Amino acid sequence: MEKTIANKTVNVNEEGYLTDFSQWDKEVGIALAKEKNIEMTDAHWMVIEYLQDKHKKEEALSIRGIKKSGKFNIKEFYNLFPGGPLKISTLIAGIPKPKSCI
Repeated sequence: MEKTIANKTVNVNEEGYLTDFSQWDKEVGIALAKEKNIEMTDAHWMVIEYLQDKHKKEEALSIRGIKKSGKFNIKEFYNLFPGGPLKISTLIAGIPKPKSCI
């Protein structure tokens, strides 16, 4: 299905995740974050870039993997994306919801 985000028409699934990563750009990410009541900061963007890099390398994403990466303090990750950090951060990043998320 289609959705207009940041004045762009993008394809999303029933949960609101982009189905075509090539449609993502920073403006789309900001708009998706606003829908989740998140004001993006440099720390948020560091997480988004990390997740997108993992996605491009086709590496599985999980909270455990993020913790083991040593790149982020896991408590900060939860604070940056409250209410389901991996689920919300991947939605904002424009990548599919990880299988590890319910």
